[in-house]
Amino acid sequence: MNVSDLLIDSLDRVHDLVPGIVDGLSEDDLAWRPDPEANTIAWLVWHLTRIEDDHVCDASGQEQAWTADGWAERFGLPFPEGSHGYGHTPAEVGQVRVSGDLLTGYLAAVGERTSAWVATLAPDDLDRIVDDRWDPPVTLGVRLASVVNEVNQHVGQAAYLRGLLDRR
Repeated sequence: MNVSDLLIDSLDRVHDLVPGIVDGLSEDDLAWRPDPEANTIAWLVWHLTRIEDDHVCDASGQEQAWTADGWAERFGLPFPEGSHGYGHTPAEVGQVRVSGDLLTGYLAAVGERTSAWVATLAPDDLDRIVDDRWDPPVTLGVRLASVVNEVNQHVGQAAYLRGLLDRR
């Protein structure tokens, strides 16, 4: 297995889990919280998709699907266009009230774009510096590992919330 196939498979596993998590849930269900400070399924799925879109597009030099493909307008969220959820307050988390179809549609679009770009990578590409604001500077390999970690963490949280919601 080459590095591109490994990364694509890692991200596809997350993309494959999300539809089952949101399936059959209303906007109210997707916005449910076990306590007032908790994240919601809608916010978690939106956030993990925004992170993938933002980080991969920054590394690849592409415009994000969020803006290029009109997802920002479709979601109609009250955040700045570049927002991806990092640092959101509980009140902001609660403002992500959207349908499961919208969430899975955006995730599918981002996944297609990510897979197409990642398929072009060679092993040497992973050593390229993509962010020199850190010490040591962040390589493409480290950035993509961070994306895989982030989306896996949040899909697990969303699945856990779905389980709690189903047991309510």
